[in-house]
Amino acid sequence: MPILRLRLLGHMAIDDPNGIVSLPRSRKTRAILAILALATPRPVMRLTLTGLLWSQRQNEQARASLRQAVHELQDTLGADYASLLQAERHHLTLRGEGLAVDVLSLAQITAPRPETLRTFQQILLEDLGGLDPAFDRWLTDERSRLVRASVALGERILSEQTDPADIIKAAEQLLLTEQGHEGAWRAIIRCHLEAGDRHLARQVYERCRAALAGRGQALPSAETEDLMNRVAPPPLPRRILTGEDAAVAPAQVAPPSGGRQGVRLGILPLRVVDPYQTQRSDGLAQGLAVGLTEEITTSMARFRWISCVSGSSLAAISGDARPGALPWEAIGVDFVLDGTLQSSVSQMRLLMRIIDMRAGGEVMWARRFDREVSDILALQDELAAELVAQIDPELLIREGERDRPRRQAGTTAMSGNDMVLRAVPAIYRLERGGFHAAGQLLEDALLADPDNPSAHAWYAYWHLFLVGQGWTQDPAAAARRGAALAERAVTLDPGDARALTLAGHVRGYLGKRPREAAALHDRAIALNPNLALAWCFSGLSLTYLGEHEDALIRVRQASRMSPSDPHSFFFDMAMTLPYLLRGEDEKAVEFGRRAVELNPGFSSSFKLYLSALGHLGRDSEAAEVRRRLLDLERGFSIADAIARAPLTQSEDIARYAEGLRRAGLPEVNTSKTDDPD
Repeated sequence: MPILRLRLLGHMAIDDPNGIVSLPRSRKTRAILAILALATPRPVMRLTLTGLLWSQRQNEQARASLRQAVHELQDTLGADYASLLQAERHHLTLRGEGLAVDVLSLAQITAPRPETLRTFQQILLEDLGGLDPAFDRWLTDERSRLVRASVALGERILSEQTDPADIIKAAEQLLLTEQGHEGAWRAIIRCHLEAGDRHLARQVYERCRAALAGRGQALPSAETEDLMNRVAPPPLPRRILTGEDAAVAPAQVAPPSGGRQGVRLGILPLRVVDPYQTQRSDGLAQGLAVGLTEEITTSMARFRWISCVSGSSLAAISGDARPGALPWEAIGVDFVLDGTLQSSVSQMRLLMRIIDMRAGGEVMWARRFDREVSDILALQDELAAELVAQIDPELLIREGERDRPRRQAGTTAMSGNDMVLRAVPAIYRLERGGFHAAGQLLEDALLADPDNPSAHAWYAYWHLFLVGQGWTQDPAAAARRGAALAERAVTLDPGDARALTLAGHVRGYLGKRPREAAALHDRAIALNPNLALAWCFSGLSLTYLGEHEDALIRVRQASRMSPSDPHSFFFDMAMTLPYLLRGEDEKAVEFGRRAVELNPGFSSSFKLYLSALGHLGRDSEAAEVRRRLLDLERGFSIADAIARAPLTQSEDIARYAEGLRRAGLPEVNTSKTDDPD
């Protein structure tokens, strides 16, 4: 008998070498198969199965439903695998030498490697939730049991590593299973300390704090804090430095330039301005200011390229944590985030700004947030999420447009990270000349730093636009390169939320594997729920799968979090697609028009906009949009649109293509171009 391989991790599947067996049609029958597989070779009482899957039915109805499900399961297994299922009067058993269950192989691993753990980081029976309250409770327990077993395996793998690179790799894999595992965090910190990179150790510590805070643990353990005492630089004297002291101070506190992975952001405590404070006895405004400052610091620490320095740390180093105090240069902070909180009895106003310390204290960004005061904790979470989601892209663009050679005194060389940052604004703008120059920068970044995960992720994303814009004569080769870069980015740093979501979008769009993309986006959101781009990409992957209502919810979340994002045109395009496929063409036209106004160089917006106009029969407007689309992609056709579309539902592809047809787009590309890539 050939081996029947049952996959319960992720979406349930059966791998049969003969291609004969398929999954049962009924989800409850699939659940029975899963329950029996996890129990194998032990029998499972029929009463247990009815209690898990028909807990709200009468006994006789539940037993009849179970009998029907067993018949369906027997039909699914067929003659080749019928012997695996043993149906007795009071119990059912799934067993035999021809059965292999992916979850059960966890206990059989004899020589695991760090990458071994990846297999078991998928969600158990991801597509079987919501069948019955009793089954959901059982599923929760089984998932917890799997996590515990995976953590034990991860701890074993970590304990067997001796090389620092392998230790970090094993620890990162363990953290993907258990984000709050302080032993793994300490292992990474210790490796960086032993390598002499205190700045990178500090970054990992801030990530640890953020992960623990997300799990409700206020502070790391005493053991972790003791380890971090080796990282903290000696404090400067609490006075303004002059003469020789000032000359040597930067070397005492600033991180080594070679260890810099991004920018250092100082986060100052919020200042309270409350004319009504005398009418209160609860100190509400002051408490909100303290809590919001901590929440912002914790949330910002989730962005891997940003190293956060809290106001208390700044005060300990410099003796003063005000924006105008000295010595900011000595501390090595690139930007400072500060703000004021004003409140009345029922209203609150938050004024925030970012100060660029390397531009002489220039205010580069400012926002005002007005809210009603009701649930303080919910308000704190909402404000921090919205604020942090807006700060990240602002800093990305600012760093990308900064003059890199002047940034590093005494040298004109750019690091791999500097090249990546410089490429980002050109990717956002999508101007063809600048876009290709950005591609060369990213290629150079990989040559300078072959193991840089950000360089791989952004270069993969660049290839996505290269194909989507029709700017390559060999889209298949570009798609393969983009997919390979994306996979490498995830391998290099599976804990980087931005790299995960960029790689996920490449996998979903270029690789046409939206289900895998959705899993990567979910992981990215779990790592950093304030990354607006991940919410947008997650929504797109759901649209590709035909889940349009859930897609709209996720893309709206991205727009709500970061309404002025440099990627706003992309958010509007992402809203256009599900509205178009749901038949809400007026809405699709509204968002399509906004998307092309925000970025007239992004061809995907024109395609969806044009399809919606075709369905509405707006011929004159469609003719103008078609002309602008063909100016961007000469010769683009319905055949091209279908070939590139990552949509999985035939009715969605048909509706998209029919709208383009009605709008007058040609069926096939009859033009030839010798434009350079």
